[in-house]
Amino acid sequence: MSAPSVSFLFPVSCIAIWAGNGVVSKVAVGVMSPAALAWSRWLVAAIVLAPWLAPRAWRLRHHLLRHSFKLATLALMGMVLNQTFGYYAAETLGATEMGLMMGLTPLMTVGLSVWLLRERPTWGALLGGIVSLIGLVELLGHGNPGALFTQGIGIGYVYMLLSALTYALYCVLLKRWVLGLDNWMMLFGQVLWSLVFLTPFFWLVDGHLPPASSLWLVLYAGIPTSALSPWLWMQGITLLGANRTAIYMNLLPVMTAGLAVMTLGETLTRSHWVGGGLTLAGVVLAQVIRTPLRLTYNTASRRRRCA
Repeated sequence: MSAPSVSFLFPVSCIAIWAGNGVVSKVAVGVMSPAALAWSRWLVAAIVLAPWLAPRAWRLRHHLLRHSFKLATLALMGMVLNQTFGYYAAETLGATEMGLMMGLTPLMTVGLSVWLLRERPTWGALLGGIVSLIGLVELLGHGNPGALFTQGIGIGYVYMLLSALTYALYCVLLKRWVLGLDNWMMLFGQVLWSLVFLTPFFWLVDGHLPPASSLWLVLYAGIPTSALSPWLWMQGITLLGANRTAIYMNLLPVMTAGLAVMTLGETLTRSHWVGGGLTLAGVVLAQVIRTPLRLTYNTASRRRRCA
């Protein structure tokens, strides 16, 4: 089997690990604080990666220091805020809902790319955004959109929107910044910066080490989720390109819902099916329909000014 034929396994494996992390996030509620889980997972990742990456990082220290601001920003967006918001969301949301909300990331990435990378907006982004917004309102209102006006949005949904937004920004910055580092060095640099951010946060907010009974949760969050899955995702981008890799994000809500039903006994409600389905359909539209929007009004205006 040729190498290109199995390239899809990198993002698919990454998404499967993320889906499992959604279940772990929910199981960890009541066992340890979100701050403790966020900090301990990156500590484990650093311990696992350091023996074979630290020597090379030391040799490249001047290069890493030169790009320290960008590495710190990537770590803050994609590893610190993204995951910490997700852990706080798990206190009030089910794993299924978290997976559905995180599925908005590709659509947010398209929107941010238009803004930050000056990419031309497409009909898919416009239509997909409208469809996803309808689905999101259905999901947030638990099947009763009018409830949003009377009851507002639950804090868990706010956390997940922020989680998806920060990871979308991470994806855009990762595409924009070429640092001249291989994927493992990119990962290791971001892991170290994550510890810089999360260590004082953990000791100020919590300060209690996770109990021994939660070791398996920390190990799952620290090794496959933190030390392996980011590399799998970056490798997918290297082999398939950013746009093709982003399409596999659509598997996250499906995989997470399946695991949540099987392991946590969660049930899928009408709002999950309808709201989640519309949200996912909008994301797919944004990725499939690539026809650029034609800004005829601006073009005509320029022609009149030139005349």
